Amino acid sequence: MNKKAIIEKSAQTIFLVSAVIAILAVCSITVYMILKGTSALKEVGVLDLLFGTVWQPTAENPSFGIAYIILSSIVGTGVAVLLGVPVGLLTAVFLSEIAGKKIAAVVGGAVELLAAIPSVIYGLIGMMILNPFMYSLEKSIFKGNPNHQFTGGANMLSAIIVLAIMILPTVISVSTSSLKAVAGQLRAASLALGATHIQTIFKVVIPAAKSGILTGVVLGIGRALGEAMAINMVAGGAVNLPLPFNSVRTLTTQIVSEMGYAQGTHRQVLFTVGLVLYIFIMIINFILLKVRKRGVAENG
Repeated sequence: MNKKAIIEKSAQTIFLVSAVIAILAVCSITVYMILKGTSALKEVGVLDLLFGTVWQPTAENPSFGIAYIILSSIVGTGVAVLLGVPVGLLTAVFLSEIAGKKIAAVVGGAVELLAAIPSVIYGLIGMMILNPFMYSLEKSIFKGNPNHQFTGGANMLSAIIVLAIMILPTVISVSTSSLKAVAGQLRAASLALGATHIQTIFKVVIPAAKSGILTGVVLGIGRALGEAMAINMVAGGAVNLPLPFNSVRTLTTQIVSEMGYAQGTHRQVLFTVGLVLYIFIMIINFILLKVRKRGVAENG
């Protein structure tokens, strides 16, 4: 066997080993989460755990309902995506279709910087600037209302705004790449038929890049759903119905807040919370895979 064949065989072996390690890592995590997360379902009960609304793990008669925690994650992520995706998509359109090279370089650099900012900085800024503003808004809305429990601005609405900002870099970068990848012939044909530049963007370019844009949206959902540190700092940390001015906890912040001191059934339930989060992430990855396959099929 000559030197070239040895190098080829060695490279193939390294690639195979790397792929096997990646598969084993995913399988190991999946098995571990299932084993650790299902024990609490048997002890507490599926209905009481997943659909219960009372979280009192240290009470004399403890309750481990995580329905509000699941709802907070779903509502917070969903509304953040509804707010962040339009801004991100329009920014991507500006960068890829409208802005000149100098302006695009400045805006693109700002987007990259936004992606590089650590989560704790988002949380710190939200806690110091956004929460006081929300508290002022909360006091003006609920002034004289004896039934409202004031949150100091650390509430669901603050968490949504922070999440919406945090998903922008993902949506913008993926959408910009997808828009730039659209063939120039499509633009030229649309303009030749009498469409304006803006009409071409919204009627031709964006539909042609929809699979890539949807990929950015799905990745943004995963980013928002998995965020913990920033949300822990701005959301208040109480298990409540996810209303705008209620303090809330999400799946990630629940684990971060209590895993350090939890014991026994309490600790097992937190693993179940992690399992629920893991299932959500797997669903998002499955959707992302379907979106990519559809995009490949549509592009021939």
